Amino acid sequence: MAVMTVVSGVGLLADARVLAGSAIWFKPFKFAVSFVVYALALAWMLTLLTRGRRVGWWAGTVVALAGFVEMAIITGQVVRGKRSHFNNATPFDASLFAAMGATVVILWAGTLVIAILLLRARVADRASAWAIRSGVLLALVGAGFGFLMTQPSKEQRAAGNLDTADVIGAHAVGVPDGGPSMPLTGWSTTGGDLRIPHFVGMHALQLLPLFLLALVTLAPRFPRLRDPRVLLRLVRVASGSYAAVTALVAWQALRGQPLNHPDGATLTAAALVVAATAAGAYGALRPRSGAHTSPTVEKELVS
Repeated sequence: MAVMTVVSGVGLLADARVLAGSAIWFKPFKFAVSFVVYALALAWMLTLLTRGRRVGWWAGTVVALAGFVEMAIITGQVVRGKRSHFNNATPFDASLFAAMGATVVILWAGTLVIAILLLRARVADRASAWAIRSGVLLALVGAGFGFLMTQPSKEQRAAGNLDTADVIGAHAVGVPDGGPSMPLTGWSTTGGDLRIPHFVGMHALQLLPLFLLALVTLAPRFPRLRDPRVLLRLVRVASGSYAAVTALVAWQALRGQPLNHPDGATLTAAALVVAATAAGAYGALRPRSGAHTSPTVEKELVS
């Protein structure tokens, strides 16, 4: 995937072709970068297993192979100048997309096995255990949004030609794919986009453990963060807030609403999430009797 990041980056510079409103090499570039960070996070988590290491090794291998097959299909379709996702134009294109759907299911199942093993692992520090387990469970939820994209959209069903349609499924909700979009991400600016909750949820795998690592890094300057109970409470608040944000952007996308144009209901819900997060963080940081410090968290994350 690191190699494919470079290859697709070169493709972005050297190949001027555009497909579905985006540079043709943009999709493999995004997928390669995403797989790099996803695989690195899973590989690190596998080192924390105390039981089922053999099963974990096989699950990690399955995830890696599934990602390789998916990237091979995406890149092959780019070379052909064809869509990789939702392409039903020819029997060959449809079979490739079906194969991609199978690899996604296999990748999700492999991650689920790793999640179960992590739930059973004896991680010495409770804050680390909470960050890792909540991160991988939220990643599974985020990955699950990918299955919604493969279903015919409301507009495609209304057209009534699913047996002969060239495209079945969509990223966008309420508008066709390939319309006006945000820079870098490519998310729709005129309708909902299921890639947003997909992205947010999947990257809990990295962000929640990194949040804890940031707290540990700040601990020498802020004495309250040296208390392992404070770290645990803050990680719990962060996990709950992250889950709420994932649910919020999913709700917004499913209503056909672009991320950059929230309505009053979305803004109200976002304000409630912010208020709850602030209250939770305040409660987590309040001094309590019997506080003590421990280097366990730092050893767990840094080693």
